[in-house]
Amino acid sequence: MTRAFDDDFKYRFATRTIHAGQRPDPTTGAIMPPIVQTSTYVQRGLGDNQGYEYARGKNPTREALERNVAALEDGKHGFAFSSGMGCTDSLMKLFKSGDHLVVGENVYGGTYRLMDKILVNFGLTFSYVDTRDPQRIADAVRPNTVALLLETPTNPLMRLTDLKAASAIARKHGLLMIVDNTFASPVLQRPLALGADIVFHSTTKYLNGHSDMIGGICVLNDDDLAARIQFIANSAGAVPGPMDSWLALRGTKTLALRVHQADANGRRIAEWLAKRVGEQRVFYPGLPSHPQHELAKRQMSGFGGMISVEMDTKERANTMLKRVRVFSLAESLGGVESLISHPASMTHASVEPARRAQLGVTEGLVRLSCGIEDVDDLLEDLDQAFAGL
Repeated sequence: MTRAFDDDFKYRFATRTIHAGQRPDPTTGAIMPPIVQTSTYVQRGLGDNQGYEYARGKNPTREALERNVAALEDGKHGFAFSSGMGCTDSLMKLFKSGDHLVVGENVYGGTYRLMDKILVNFGLTFSYVDTRDPQRIADAVRPNTVALLLETPTNPLMRLTDLKAASAIARKHGLLMIVDNTFASPVLQRPLALGADIVFHSTTKYLNGHSDMIGGICVLNDDDLAARIQFIANSAGAVPGPMDSWLALRGTKTLALRVHQADANGRRIAEWLAKRVGEQRVFYPGLPSHPQHELAKRQMSGFGGMISVEMDTKERANTMLKRVRVFSLAESLGGVESLISHPASMTHASVEPARRAQLGVTEGLVRLSCGIEDVDDLLEDLDQAFAGL
């Protein structure tokens, strides 16, 4: 298993992003960890190796990323995967046929698709609940419930779960609490400190931040649980290559700078949107009108760059989406560039239309991922895109 270096934790967050989990290469002094592009490692004799046997199990570049992100999440163990969904699927292999999980109803559409279309065929069962209300979490627990899986803020409705309250319920019933922290990133939220057992990310998004790789990662503290995940990662093999690991590690070095700028841009843009279309049509926890604004202030150190806005109809949404010039119409989020998307036909296309409507993922909903461009250019772009709507 890949553990963070003990001395990483004496540094503050921005210093950790640059230095945690890595040291200058002892052979050359290279400041950046080398890309160890190999599938196997030469052994000195039977049972005599240098800690590496086969790259599916361990790779030094991947280990540097795992240690780095573990330190950023205040965790001991990190495990990198080939995608965010590869990470989620691997975590589900902790469970067995007959097990039941309580899941937030507004999780990423790919998470719902994995559970509802694939994992149910292997005997796992899921209850999807509105985790904004802790009582609904408690009411959904059954005798065979083994875990609670949360996403906060949610994609794309920006709903929050009180992680301390959820953790109390998980502890009472002996459940694992697993939290998707992709939207907030460890810059703005640390679920392990709020009671989570496992925190995970799509490293594709804020951790990498440059839209040039696909990956996932999970972080935890429990040694026995870490050993189980290491076994799953090696056995199932959903691991990233060294180049993707290196790209993600390159990205985390600027994580604090990028997320703080995206947060600043997000606040300005959300305020502009609230004035333009009305507060009730803008979903952003940084707005005082957001019903969970006070929880966001308690649980997060910022509000981030993710915003959703209701345009009322698909036609109005499409008109606006066609007009943007600085924002780009594309799936994904968390990069240096600003993106805009249509959840109903993109991230949540695999969710049944009736279920989307029940959740509030309407045909008129659009989602913005505010990048780090000059905010006045972004506002001018939205202003021209909204003209006449």
